[in-house]
Amino acid sequence: MFDYRRTHTCGVLTRSDINATVTLSGWVHRRRDHGGLIFIDLRDRFGITQLVFDPAKVTTHTFTAASRLRSEWVISIRGKVIARAEGMTNPKLYTGEIEIDIAELEILSAAKTPPFSICEEETDVNEELRLKYRYLDIRRGDVARKLTVRHQAMLSTRNYMSSNGFLEITTPILAKSTPEGARDYLVPSRVYPGNFYALPQSPQIFKQLLMVSGMDRYFQIAACFRDEDLRADRQPEFTQIDLEMSFSTPADLMILLEGLVASIFKECNGIDLPRPFRHMRHADCLENYGTDRPDLRYGMPLTRIDDIAERSTFTIFKEQLSSGGVIKALCVKGGAEISRKEIDGYTQFVSAFGLNGLAWMKMQEDGLSSSIVKFFSPELQQELTARLTIEQGDLIFIGAAAEDRVNQALDHLRRKIAKDRNLIDSNALEFVWVTDFPLLRWNAEEGRLESEHHPFTSPHFDDLSLLEQDPLKVRALAYDLVLNGYEIGGGSQRIHNSELQEKIFRTLKLSPKEIQEKFGFFVEALQYGTPPHLGFAFGLDRIVMILTKTENIRDVIAFPKTQKASDLMMQCPAKVNPKQLDELKIRAETTEITWL
Repeated sequence: MFDYRRTHTCGVLTRSDINATVTLSGWVHRRRDHGGLIFIDLRDRFGITQLVFDPAKVTTHTFTAASRLRSEWVISIRGKVIARAEGMTNPKLYTGEIEIDIAELEILSAAKTPPFSICEEETDVNEELRLKYRYLDIRRGDVARKLTVRHQAMLSTRNYMSSNGFLEITTPILAKSTPEGARDYLVPSRVYPGNFYALPQSPQIFKQLLMVSGMDRYFQIAACFRDEDLRADRQPEFTQIDLEMSFSTPADLMILLEGLVASIFKECNGIDLPRPFRHMRHADCLENYGTDRPDLRYGMPLTRIDDIAERSTFTIFKEQLSSGGVIKALCVKGGAEISRKEIDGYTQFVSAFGLNGLAWMKMQEDGLSSSIVKFFSPELQQELTARLTIEQGDLIFIGAAAEDRVNQALDHLRRKIAKDRNLIDSNALEFVWVTDFPLLRWNAEEGRLESEHHPFTSPHFDDLSLLEQDPLKVRALAYDLVLNGYEIGGGSQRIHNSELQEKIFRTLKLSPKEIQEKFGFFVEALQYGTPPHLGFAFGLDRIVMILTKTENIRDVIAFPKTQKASDLMMQCPAKVNPKQLDELKIRAETTEITWL
């Protein structure tokens, strides 16, 4: 057989290689017949090189074989590098000044006609079809480029963490279910029927145990699993840059992490990030942006106007205030040009987030105008104008409801307006550390407190006395890093005192039996001399999304799931042989799945 081992890839040959004899292997990207000559664009992941088959220079057998070639056939060739004819160079290709004068050809693999074009990368293809034939979708190039950036980000991470004294340690995939967050994926045990492992939502307990073990600085590029509702930036299985360190403070950790992020962006995109990153308290994020992951690339902060609305005669606002609601507004600069039809569209948009209406005012030459201006005295209008810095040509939107509902609705409205009006600089990178999270929140459905992050997060040391008096006022020593409206990572100081850890468990209404069953081994480990430690986890997939400027997490994962957590290529989840279920002592109710 023809020796298909390559001397070069399809993306490296230039004029300096002219007259060299080379062997290339790859896929037929395009085939063209021109005046007796056959031209083939040969592709591999490194690039494209043009081949030329001249019937005067190759055997009849070789030329006949070349005439049979079709898109996506896999071939290997041997030939001489020559300069392209004058006027025939292709400046879009790195190899665009040369071509290969073919001497030998071997067809390694024929191919069926693909379900969509591989060579026409810009052709819009239905995403479900792309996912079903993901191996072909990757060949088109865009996903491959994103996977290359992903590799660079992982390599940069490993080099940076290693240079800072961290050890990469692999933690188990099969572990114990500790359902204090999202739902676990469960794995039945054949050896212990009726018992289950859980796939890790994160390596949280293991990495803390590594600190108990004295490993001091750990990191891992970890596979994690969460059985939760999906959206564009979530997948049931995802990858974390996970780390933990002993004898350090949050300030130390933030400096280290800013260096890691700077290294990734420099090595992947050639960008020098200004440091240090800004900080914002959790309460200020909610007050000014309605979310704990604000996008700071544009303005339009939310402004509370409770006191102004209270002095108006607008009944709807006053009723909301009397029932404990809030009134917040945002100012759209130049927004007076937004039509009434568009305003109605925005009103409909916020209704999906529980906001029953959306008040508005426009600043015209003669002052504020709208159907509700008459309820505000000239003095109140002047006060409103000053507070929101309203100028001629601006538009303000006002939401009135329970605070969490107003925050969520106006946060999404703010993001939508920014996108609709092209207010977002796609090249801007706005990092912010969000700090001073609440330690606990109230779960109304279950009638109990639950952790804002996870139960191993340390309370703020100044708030320990509030744990029994007013636990909802206790701050956590937790911190998220937000970039352009995405939470790209989060972490906290951990509890290293077993008594405090048990106290937190009791505050979460875990009985002594539940504590022992779920976390007994961990509480015991804390009793054997545990150093103060803290950690963090980046969402690698989200970082690569931002590096590659995509809003779809599936674009940066080689073989992703759909938003319904199904794999269209492998057609799973799927039924298994009943014998397997018998071995596991499991009875399954069958549900049919219809695949493409």
